[in-house]
This record gives sequence, structure tokens and C-alpha cells, in this order.
Amino acid sequence: MKVKIVHQLVVLSWVVCASVLAYGQKITILNVSYDPTRELYKEINSLFIEKCRKEINIDLDIQMSHGGSGKQARSVLEGLEADVVTLALGYDIDMLAKMRNLLPQNWQLRLPNNSCPYTSTIVFLVRKGNPKNIRSWEDLIRSDIGVIMPNPKTSGGARWTYLAIWGYALKKGGEDYAKDFIRKTIKNVPVLDVGARGSTNTFLQGMGDVLLTWENEAMLAKSEAEGKFEIVYPEISILAEPPVAMVDKYVEKHGTQDIVKKYLEFLYTEEAQEVIAKHFYRPVNGKVLEKYKNQFPPIRMFKISEIYPGGWEEAHKVHFASGGMFDNIVEGRQ
Repeated sequence: MKVKIVHQLVVLSWVVCASVLAYGQKITILNVSYDPTRELYKEINSLFIEKCRKEINIDLDIQMSHGGSGKQARSVLEGLEADVVTLALGYDIDMLAKMRNLLPQNWQLRLPNNSCPYTSTIVFLVRKGNPKNIRSWEDLIRSDIGVIMPNPKTSGGARWTYLAIWGYALKKGGEDYAKDFIRKTIKNVPVLDVGARGSTNTFLQGMGDVLLTWENEAMLAKSEAEGKFEIVYPEISILAEPPVAMVDKYVEKHGTQDIVKKYLEFLYTEEAQEVIAKHFYRPVNGKVLEKYKNQFPPIRMFKISEIYPGGWEEAHKVHFASGGMFDNIVEGRQ
């Protein structure tokens, strides 16, 4: 009976949407996203576009913009009229609310799971056979290891990576140990690319011994490279929660509120959650996650709130703001 009621609600929701939108109307929306979601949204968008065509006869065009999450957020702040943002971390969307009032500051409460339709974590991608025997975070500070990761100033994935390293070291040896550990790790990074996909390409082209990246990005690289790479799961990593949001100011301007709401709600449907798992992101739907459980090795993960009770705002102020710890490390002051 519960399943039947839910189905009726979904149908009603589409009927209401169709009543607001003109029959046969052509609509374009822009989704501004972070680097590694290209393949994911290509398939998600195709499914949703077809659903709109069949069920409410709407000719929908979903345009995409990809890049480092921080850089993408700045583009929206500077006037890129995104209807939807699907970025790597909540802080980037918070800035759209706080600095330009583009959406409400409580935006995360508008969708399930704090507006995160999937989760991920940070893992190691190494070359076939793991020639440098890289097994743990401790191996990253060895003098013979080249570490590839993007720039935390422009990449959300890099900030998750940085805090995964920081959290591990903090739990092991306290703040002084963590500062030294971060400094030694960054010293082993030969180049800081703008985004996660750029760092993946740098590693695939032969630079470095280990790529620190999203689990989904590592799985994609491994699956496409015909046995050239292996994934190493460290003993502990961070629970990464990339969120999604409607940008109220621009959907109101474009008249796209109703279709954008349905687009974001679609991400939580079982159909979309299957696609999410297929592209190596961890779905939040328990049934789908159980189906794909063998794809995702168990790993102990900590939340950002465990190392910074103030969440991303506190972490950003300490590490990534101008003059923060990352700047001091790069400039040699720490």
C-alpha cells in the first residue's frame, strides 16, 4: 500500500508540473557542476529529458558547465546564470547564498540527506603492481613518492583530499603532527591542477606515483585503462558529501522553477540512484546501495564535523581562506 501511495504522489507531482508549464514548451536549464561528474550527468540528463518528453511533453535542454568546484562557484558569483549547481562541497553553495543571496541560506534542508543525492570518499590510485608499495597515508610523505592532487584553492575534491589527510594525521598525532604531515605531503606534489579531472589526466600521462582522488574518479580511471592502475583504500578516509541546489534568483528570472525542482527530485529516484551507482558514486538509497555493495569496499570514514565542529566554514577559514594554512605551506611560511 505504501508503494502505491508514493507512486500516486509522483504522478500527481508531474501533473502539477505539466499544468504550470505550457504543453510542448521548450526549456533550457544550466547545471554548473564540478569536474568528475561529466559522465554521470550525461546519462542522468538523457533520462530526465526523455521523461519530460514522454510524461509532460516538454522539450528540455540541459546544458552543463564543468570545472573545479571552487572555480565554478566563483563563476556563478560573478554572473554565470546557473539554474542548478551540483558542486563538490556545501561551502561553495553557501557562498552563493551568503555573498550574493542567490538562494536561501537554509538551502540544504530543501532536499533529502542535506541535499546530497550520493556520497563518496578519497582513495589512492597507483600504477599496476603498486611499484612503490603505497599502502597508507604515511607513505605520502616518503621522499621517493610523487603525489598528484589538484589545488584546494580551486578544486572541491582537493579540499576533501586535504582534509582527509589532515583528519588522519590529526587523529594520529594531534595538531602539530598534522601540520607537519600536511607540509611534507604538499612538498611531494609536483603540480597542482585546477580540478580533479585535470589531476587524473596528469597522472594518466605518467607523472607521479599516486593520485589522491575521488573514489568514483579512481574507479572510472581504472575501468577505462585496461589494467594499468590499481586502487588502494587507506585505513581511514573522509566521508565526502557533494550537494545539489536550485539557484533561486536565476530560476525565477528564467521561469524554470518547476522543472528544476523536478530535476533535483529525480536524482533521488531509484532510477537515478542506479545510474549514480553505475558511475561509481555511493547512492543514498539503501536498496540501491545494497545491490551494489560489492562494488564499494568497506572503509572507515569520518565526517568533517568530527575534525571541525563548525563544518566547512570553520575548515575554510583555517586552511583555504587567503592567508590560511594552505597558503602559508605553499609560500614556505610553515
